[in-house]
Amino acid sequence: MSEANSQLKNRVRLFWQANPCGTKFTDAAPGTRSFYEKVEEHRYAKEWHIPAAADFASSGGKKVLEIGCGLGTDGAQFARAGADYTGVDLTEAAIDLARRRFELFDLAGNFRTADAESLDFPDASFDFVYSHGVLHHTPDTERAVREIHRVLRPGGRAVVMLYHRDSYNYRVNIRLFRRAGAHLLRTERGLKLVHQLTGEPVESLREHARSLKQDAGSYLAANEFLNQHTDGAGNPLARVYSRSEAKELFKDFVEVRTALHFLNKRWLPIVGSVLPRAIESSLAARWGWHLWIYARKQE
Repeated sequence: MSEANSQLKNRVRLFWQANPCGTKFTDAAPGTRSFYEKVEEHRYAKEWHIPAAADFASSGGKKVLEIGCGLGTDGAQFARAGADYTGVDLTEAAIDLARRRFELFDLAGNFRTADAESLDFPDASFDFVYSHGVLHHTPDTERAVREIHRVLRPGGRAVVMLYHRDSYNYRVNIRLFRRAGAHLLRTERGLKLVHQLTGEPVESLREHARSLKQDAGSYLAANEFLNQHTDGAGNPLARVYSRSEAKELFKDFVEVRTALHFLNKRWLPIVGSVLPRAIESSLAARWGWHLWIYARKQE
């Protein structure tokens, strides 16, 4: 690994260590039953497509590896379905919270800290590898996909979600709405207006404002702006992929297909809050933010 990638990965680790994915969606004390229940409720209410898209129900009896297990929310669904589940994450914070979840809800699973680019498992160890919204945050995504291929058994399946380049969220929300709104953050009045229009937490907006004032050129640069406007202010790395780019990542697999899900209705002016699920699903199938890749390792 290059020195630059090593430094970047350390920044990624520090960011997610301080901000375990999902913790911002509830005020309940981390590690309590209420905390996990509310995180799960929020996840599957907002991203209602996940249980069917991930097909938790079919994992019974299979050896499942989740790369980037976070709080163990999806992992719990695999375990409840009867999978032999292993969850790995780059940060100790996530592993501690995921392990605590399984203990509280009497679920069986194995957890360890691990780097997606260098997994500490023998070849052909798993029937199924799952990773939701993680691999676009690691410096060498290509290497991480090769690791998935390596640890899968012949005929094993991978299901991975990456951010979608040709999505409404990227093409319109991030590149147009958020970029225009960023200039309002230069003043306190503008910041409060953005808060009123978007519901974005004031403290998060203040962090964006500080970054803008410190180095506007860097903050507004295309790649850095994407980093900052995916998973929160301070996020050091995020990437987006087209369907063709995703298929190229998985070129060593067979039967590679893609699907699009999740239209963040919060960023659809006026109609977002009242959009019927059927129309939401139809729009997401073309403009969705979440690009799901389904791939099988050759037998």
